[in-house]
Amino acid sequence: MGMRIISGIFTFSMIIIFMAMVSGHAETLGTASFYGKELKGYRTANGERFNPAGLTAAHRSLPFGTKLRVTNLKNHRSVVVRVTDRGPHKRGRMIDLSYGAAKAVGMIETGTTRVSVAKIAAPSLASEKANAQPKLPPRRR
Repeated sequence: MGMRIISGIFTFSMIIIFMAMVSGHAETLGTASFYGKELKGYRTANGERFNPAGLTAAHRSLPFGTKLRVTNLKNHRSVVVRVTDRGPHKRGRMIDLSYGAAKAVGMIETGTTRVSVAKIAAPSLASEKANAQPKLPPRRR
């Protein structure tokens, strides 16, 4: 009888976690770093120019244009960023923030910090088009 109750509680918990993940409200915990002013003007992976003061981020797999709420777990300050680049390229880090976003959550002095990242909005249709491979004109013979 006791095992059946534990099994039911476990199943219910897994359903709740799965529903949160599917709906996009699941939070993930990890380490954030930031990239700064030295990359100003360079093109990001989605093709736009990097603005260090902007509220943008680099993530390994989320679609460009995805909006995320990043919360510093040490001081509970948060910021909403938009994914515009790929990264971080260092093992053990989950997200790279722009200088402006890092300043907003208070991590400039430390360089890295533990954060909670929650997806709050899927990319818009225009961003989804930017994620697609560009169509090249036909080759001339």
